[in-house]
Amino acid sequence: MKRKKWIQKCDTDDKNLPIPTQIISTEEFAPIDQTIEQKQVEHRLIEIASESSKKLGISRRKFLATSGGMAAGFLALNAVFGNFFDVDENELFEPRAADEKFPKKQFIFDIHTHHVASKKVIEVPALLRYREVGGLWGNKDLVGKEHKWEDLYLANYIKEMFLDSDTVMAVITGLPAKTDDQNVLTPAEMFETRAEINGLAKSKRLLAHGTFSPDLGKSELESMHKQFEQLKPEAWKGYPGQPLADGSVGWWMDDEKIAYPFYEYSRKIGIKNIAVHKGLPLPGWEIEHSSPKDVEKAAKDFPDLNFLIYHAGFKGVRDAMEAVEDDFKTKTNIPWITDLCEMKKRNPKMKNVYMDLGTTFGMTVITQPKLCAFMLGAMIQAFGEDHVLWGTDSIWWGSPQWQIEAFRRLQMPEDLQKRFKFKPLTDKVKAKILGLNSAKVYGIDVKAKMNAIPSDYVTKLKEKYRADGAQPSNTQYGWIFS
Repeated sequence: MKRKKWIQKCDTDDKNLPIPTQIISTEEFAPIDQTIEQKQVEHRLIEIASESSKKLGISRRKFLATSGGMAAGFLALNAVFGNFFDVDENELFEPRAADEKFPKKQFIFDIHTHHVASKKVIEVPALLRYREVGGLWGNKDLVGKEHKWEDLYLANYIKEMFLDSDTVMAVITGLPAKTDDQNVLTPAEMFETRAEINGLAKSKRLLAHGTFSPDLGKSELESMHKQFEQLKPEAWKGYPGQPLADGSVGWWMDDEKIAYPFYEYSRKIGIKNIAVHKGLPLPGWEIEHSSPKDVEKAAKDFPDLNFLIYHAGFKGVRDAMEAVEDDFKTKTNIPWITDLCEMKKRNPKMKNVYMDLGTTFGMTVITQPKLCAFMLGAMIQAFGEDHVLWGTDSIWWGSPQWQIEAFRRLQMPEDLQKRFKFKPLTDKVKAKILGLNSAKVYGIDVKAKMNAIPSDYVTKLKEKYRADGAQPSNTQYGWIFS
């Protein structure tokens, strides 16, 4: 059997499709192979793009970088899966047709973004040396190919997040590590990013997380205090499944001796938001520590803190796909997301748990739109439309614009509305999820922010960028098996 190789998605082909046609990894999970349906979507998308570009008299690559190319992606998804997305064929040829569909000046706040610190070369995890390692691991196409670290650095992050998408604000987050030199983005570097972007904009466009790892004990509490004193984080980010202390296999959110001192300190200094990675267990981690079974007690014991459940506790596509094998006729239990929804139904007065969509939305909407719609319906039904938060896990997925458009266009199927009493995905509901909910969580005055945006420098830079004819790269920076 031929051994599979890790490879960055954008190194596998030169199609530059506007939407991914297979799941890519954020290095937090092993991606599944391209499905039969995804292959069909890719084939149909290329067909539509070839036909449309000929009619317009431009190259297929150039067409795919336009709003017409984006529309082609959703037409292809509809052709394979059914009419889940609001898209018309006239959008292929009318550049402004898509703009007329969506609300103007929408507040989009992405609470789940990443980049790699400039000039940093990470040895662990090895996958971050994506081209070098790809060659070493047997991918002949990558042998000797220059490793482009700048793809993951701040300048490209700004381009993908703020110039090539409708994102207005974002949160930069990170993954704790034992040593700073092996940390993708240390807390200090996250706050340097915040300072650079907000300084460039002369407006608050970016918030930043501090990190905490309770299994490290007293020394980590001291680190938390140092971060607060020197960096002033807007929230904390922790990974219960990530073992950092010697002999640790992770930590539990509801561990009164290990975790609670960190919540108490956060309460004391007035930081209410605690973001935790739940779901998508990383290879080598103890899977149970990534499950959400420890959320309920922690949330009930600290009702004055907000627990932001990153990835919405989604265990993974392999497990979730079993729920759609029979079109939801008998199986409707999506591992870990259903557990969280049932937790909320048991505790209707528990208002401090929020579901973040980072990667969970992106991977499901291109794999099984009905599964994606079902999960959104279940979350909204259990937690309320004001407790689901927009996150994309970009820069790994490339520019978040395709996810923004997918969410704007996605419709709740009528059969799911009838069978499960799910509500339609109205523009009002989508506006809340895309940004208004997170604004409340982080105390952002949306009206003041939207009034400031038109005159800030990032807006002017974006206007010049587009006036000069710049087009999106349609690059996804994450990983697949090849």
